[in-house]
Amino acid sequence: MSRTIVLGCTPVTGRIQARGTARKDTVDKMEWTRSETLALAMHHCMQCHGSGLRLARKGALAPCNCVLRSIFRVCYNRFIKCVTQEKHLSRITVEPHPGQSRPSTWGRKDEEYIADFCLVSRRNLTEFEYQLFRYHFVLGADWKLCSRKTGMDRGNFFHAIYKIEQKLGRVFRELEPYALFPLDEYFHGPSRMIAPPRMMPLVARIIPPHLHFPPIGRTAWGPPARV
Repeated sequence: MSRTIVLGCTPVTGRIQARGTARKDTVDKMEWTRSETLALAMHHCMQCHGSGLRLARKGALAPCNCVLRSIFRVCYNRFIKCVTQEKHLSRITVEPHPGQSRPSTWGRKDEEYIADFCLVSRRNLTEFEYQLFRYHFVLGADWKLCSRKTGMDRGNFFHAIYKIEQKLGRVFRELEPYALFPLDEYFHGPSRMIAPPRMMPLVARIIPPHLHFPPIGRTAWGPPARV
């Protein structure tokens, strides 16, 4: 049995495009810590042994593949929830911004998350990976239907699925300025829009005469000082 997910995110531009970004949908290398990966790691993983971190080629610590797959599955479960929930459950929320020119904006977080999930995945996957992503994760086809459509066997299909989950899991966490993971920061986090600097007008200060300093060589209350 295969599930079909009808997406209503075509007219929605999403949080990234609607609010603007400080940079494109590229990711920068972030510093992964054990406190962040420990809860997401698999306890029986043979690479990280449950810590969530492994040594990279250059000796630096990198997140384990099991952590990246867990991040993707958490985001994907929230994506399924946002897509399949009743339309009346979606609500409009207000988000405050710093500065006086734009104090707050209104948005629909569920629809924005759906659009961001689809757009970010499409921009960071190759053409074949996105085709497989669309068949399996968006349209809900099982491995038999995907193998029949792409001509892959069962083993290569699941290897490709694991690679997509690892790739998008890293992107969802390291994306700036609005990462899709953690979910609480995306839906309830503060705004990262930088307010433009406010230019203060230059006003010439008029100093009263009784506050002027005496000229050099004279005292304030007497004749010129003698050296």
